[in-house]
Amino acid sequence: MEVTGSINRGWTRPLIVLFVALLGGLLFSSGTVAAHADEVGGNYGFQFSGNVRNDGTPLKGVKISVNGNGYKAEVATDDKGRWKIGVPTKGTYTITLDESTLPTGIIVVQGGSSIQAEFGLTTNKSVNFFLGAGVRETTSFLDQFIQRSVTGLSFGLLLALAAIGLSLIFGTTGLNNFAHAEMVTFGALATLTFAVDLAWPLWLALIAAVLLSGTFGFALDAGLWAPLRRKGVGLIPMMIVSIGLSLALRYLYQYLYGGSTRQLPGADGKDLKFGAILLSPLDLISMGISIAAVLGVAFFLLRTRLGKATRAVSDNPSLAAASGIDVDRVIRIVWVIGGALAGLSGILFAFYRPGVSWDMGFQILLLIFAAVTLGGLGTAFGALIGSLVVGFFIEISTLWIPSDMKYVGALAILIIVLLVRPQGILGRKERIG
Repeated sequence: MEVTGSINRGWTRPLIVLFVALLGGLLFSSGTVAAHADEVGGNYGFQFSGNVRNDGTPLKGVKISVNGNGYKAEVATDDKGRWKIGVPTKGTYTITLDESTLPTGIIVVQGGSSIQAEFGLTTNKSVNFFLGAGVRETTSFLDQFIQRSVTGLSFGLLLALAAIGLSLIFGTTGLNNFAHAEMVTFGALATLTFAVDLAWPLWLALIAAVLLSGTFGFALDAGLWAPLRRKGVGLIPMMIVSIGLSLALRYLYQYLYGGSTRQLPGADGKDLKFGAILLSPLDLISMGISIAAVLGVAFFLLRTRLGKATRAVSDNPSLAAASGIDVDRVIRIVWVIGGALAGLSGILFAFYRPGVSWDMGFQILLLIFAAVTLGGLGTAFGALIGSLVVGFFIEISTLWIPSDMKYVGALAILIIVLLVRPQGILGRKERIG
């Protein structure tokens, strides 16, 4: 038996679709930027620029991307081979020239297609690539597919931690908690405080951040959600409260930590090659931690007495209470687990991006809701499967569509699955009455 919500929630799915659509617009507007040279960089004080020429001949339409400090942007060179990209903060960035957009027979002959660049005493930095005639080495479609599949698995696993926590909370309370994004951010910010500001050893900072995230979930329930439940506040007003809480926490984080993106220690590392697969040590550690956490949740739900009580409360709260189960205690424990899982997901996402920022949880909130809805509302194992599907299709879709549109593939799969199976992959049809 699995955690499933059987409360009459006929209004839930339309509301989720509405709010996910609104959040999707916000997320897409704040994600990766792709435009022509005269459309990127005007709103930021720090500028990277350059010229792409071959023997003095300007090359038009060559794609240049900037990645670093939690920011990504892409631009195409203009008629004169010029490009310019603005970045929000001063720091080190990776500037990459997409060699597939160069004319046939032209390659980067010196320095590589990716350059690490940082600003000096000025706010402008010129970056140029050395081009010449040559034969371009390409990666086969199969190798790209394998690499993207593994990357999607890694991202899907860290996404699953947040999605499982959200699904457990929804299953036991019926609450669509839009502040779950800030619980994700909380874990990353706590790690940043302990590991960077207080200079604790990274392993100790990680443990402390996860424990503090669980405490944060406990505090939210004890201080806000439990009193609202006792007063009989409906689920729709509580959902609106969660949106307000999300906004308040997000801008509190910005006030306390600033708007810049900061790095956790150990974010850089040499990649390891396994055939066609290229992974960093952090990728392997992240996947190992995610799998261990998911197995721990599965053992809790299936093998422990408290886990069985959690499933009973999720299935029918009234019957569980009549059977002698302390429903409030179960819900409180679920909030602790949900907070800890969200915090752990935020920590792993900070290494994956890489970087910690005040709104990083909000950036993946749409994907978390998509994973929960795809897997089946209130089903913990469904959230896991939904997350893996979302992560896989996000990465695989970049083989055919631009990277700044990669969320479209995951949402298309979500729509298709819900049209065929409205209750989700592992959900069950809702009971009425």
